Amino acid sequence: MFLRRILTGGGGLAALRAARAVKDTTGIVGLDVVPNAREVLIGLYTRTLKEIESVPKDEGYRKAVESFTNHRLQICQEEDDWKRIEDRIGCGQVEELIEEAEDELKLIAKMIEWDPWGVPDDYECEVIEDDTPIPKHVPQHRPVALPEEFFKTLDAVKSDPAVQSGDAPPQVKA
Repeated sequence: MFLRRILTGGGGLAALRAARAVKDTTGIVGLDVVPNAREVLIGLYTRTLKEIESVPKDEGYRKAVESFTNHRLQICQEEDDWKRIEDRIGCGQVEELIEEAEDELKLIAKMIEWDPWGVPDDYECEVIEDDTPIPKHVPQHRPVALPEEFFKTLDAVKSDPAVQSGDAPPQVKA
């Protein structure tokens, strides 16, 4: 009786399709399937756009958040299928997108609290120079010395009259 009613119409076929469209699992431990992910994402993205308005308009953070949130919101409004949303956004499963949107809302609140854009233009940061030796396991990111052969080649190229006059391009050995 139930199956006949679904297959013969009356909106039942749409319900069957919708039930079939829900994932069984995300495949990620601890990340549960959200059956109404599209609606949740639309709500989170709308809330994000409202909360980011507290950040000054000319700040890069606000511009970036508004840009990608508007893009994702538009996709969620255009698509009904969670799979199409995932494919078009290209940043993981809808459940992961929900977690990202929730994290962004938390970050917006923290950014408003920290007020990093409230630094006065005339603020001078104190630079502390310390001669304490750097431990060996910490990378120092200093450029390595160029080999002596490089400097000999450079001097030879600089002293070549053909190169200086622009008549012949320098020859490079393969």
